[in-house]
Amino acid sequence: MRSGFVSIIGRPNVGKSTLLNNILGKKVAITSDKPQTTRNNIQGIYNDDDYQIIFVDTPGIHKPKTKMGKYLNKQAFFSVHDVDVILFLVDVTKSLGTGDKFVINSLKDIEKPVILILNKIDKIAKSKILPKIEQYMTLYDFDEIVPISALNHDNLDHLLKVLKKHMKDSVKYYEDDQITNVSKEFMITEFVREKIFNLTNDEVPHSITCVIENKEEKKDAIVLHVNIIVDRDNLKKIIIGRNGNMIKQIGVEARKDIENFLGKKVYLDLFVKTIKKWRDKENYLAEIGLKTE
Repeated sequence: MRSGFVSIIGRPNVGKSTLLNNILGKKVAITSDKPQTTRNNIQGIYNDDDYQIIFVDTPGIHKPKTKMGKYLNKQAFFSVHDVDVILFLVDVTKSLGTGDKFVINSLKDIEKPVILILNKIDKIAKSKILPKIEQYMTLYDFDEIVPISALNHDNLDHLLKVLKKHMKDSVKYYEDDQITNVSKEFMITEFVREKIFNLTNDEVPHSITCVIENKEEKKDAIVLHVNIIVDRDNLKKIIIGRNGNMIKQIGVEARKDIENFLGKKVYLDLFVKTIKKWRDKENYLAEIGLKTE
């Protein structure tokens, strides 16, 4: 048995969470076309007969303009110091820009193997892949380069073979049936948060928080009461929608993911709660045994 840790880093929206989910064959990280959806370092655990690879999905690295942005960058950079390999994921449909250079510059003092992953190769002509590789090679001496399509599973088997060469530990960190380090409760709230981002427009900020207020386990089902916490009444109206249609759709889609994750029937009730002052939000979360991020 060989094992090790792999950090997946890159700009927002390059496909980090999609890559993790498709390597594992199960959804453990939420995805959205909105940047900065991932707010935490989430571990996904790959197991086969001879290897255990612990992947760390991170928030998209960017030049921060807000406190939230600084927090997300801190989360992403924290992961690279305690792993065995770094995957630098780029979107080949986008031009190499200042955001990619910002990430590359942040890696120059880190003494870890860095593998360049060119994602979304299914969306460009094959003749354009080599020039993309040459562009990035002028900026950094990558240990290896692997073109993939995370969405279509193209070349993921080869990526795993490459990663296995860098697994040096002989410790089994997790049991075979464990695919993530985060709690079921965290995953439930993440599924709800993902649907909010995917179904609403940009006016809903990333500062919304979802918490489980009540949970009732039954033999073949689970009953969940999830509160969506916002800081403005107009956001509450957006999430509820006209005649409650938006929150109903959020619930329908979130329930499907939760049922797939838990493997049982789910009864999901969603409520939107407005807490206008941050300290009130902290007090509320403390009351139900949770802390703010």
